[in-house]
Amino acid sequence: MKVFIVVALVIANAAISISSGVQSLGTVQGVQGRITNGQPAAEGQFPYQVGLSFLSGTSGETYFCGGSIIGDQWVLTAAHCTDDAVNVVIFYGSTVRTSALLYQVAMSPQFVQHPDYSARPVSNDIALINTPVIAFSAYINKVELPPISSRYSTYAGQQAIASGWGLTSQWNYDISDTLQYSNFEIISVDACQKFYSDMVASSKVICIATPNKKSTCSGDSGGPLVHIDSGKLIGVTSFGSVYGCEYGEPSGFARVTSYLDWIKDTTGIFY
Repeated sequence: MKVFIVVALVIANAAISISSGVQSLGTVQGVQGRITNGQPAAEGQFPYQVGLSFLSGTSGETYFCGGSIIGDQWVLTAAHCTDDAVNVVIFYGSTVRTSALLYQVAMSPQFVQHPDYSARPVSNDIALINTPVIAFSAYINKVELPPISSRYSTYAGQQAIASGWGLTSQWNYDISDTLQYSNFEIISVDACQKFYSDMVASSKVICIATPNKKSTCSGDSGGPLVHIDSGKLIGVTSFGSVYGCEYGEPSGFARVTSYLDWIKDTTGIFY
């Protein structure tokens, strides 16, 4: 879920204000901002992680999501983050949200939502942002996409890492200043369908278990799920329980292997 917040960012000598509140996607709450019961990231630990401050075309307010660098002109995020936006401020290269090493602005014509994206029920929740060229460094770098050979892997029982600046508690309505992360166990789609319909928890989704109030939360939407053993980007943060991110129900991610051809056709980036 994207999260509406209040924060001041000075970008190109302009202050950007972000308002407070939470928005859900029908019966499924879009996965939010910072990781609940996670731990703070070290500088350079997640060089592919970006923060995204979107301006809503409907309300005129700004809201926060995450994203992943997949090329020197491309960021991968969730379609429900780009859906209502007219522009986005992208910030790169720091664990502290308000002191990024680099800021860029992209306008809505540079957003490419998956053509089959649906908000209700949420499906194909994935989008690309075409950015100005960035120079890679130890603190700003891309994450590799998974190989086509892993298209049919369930990943069930394997470990992945999620990161973001979202809420650290479902009762806390301010996103984190410092990038948070945690390790999670991937569960099967069948197990996920015990909590969500097969239209939401489809074969194009990866779900994680969220025990002990550890989960993605509001503001993490669009952020990365990276397979620990391979270091590949396998998921894009998409949805969570309508009852809250500490309720213990699985969190869901758009499965990157289901969209490799679309990513290649759009960006020219090969897996």
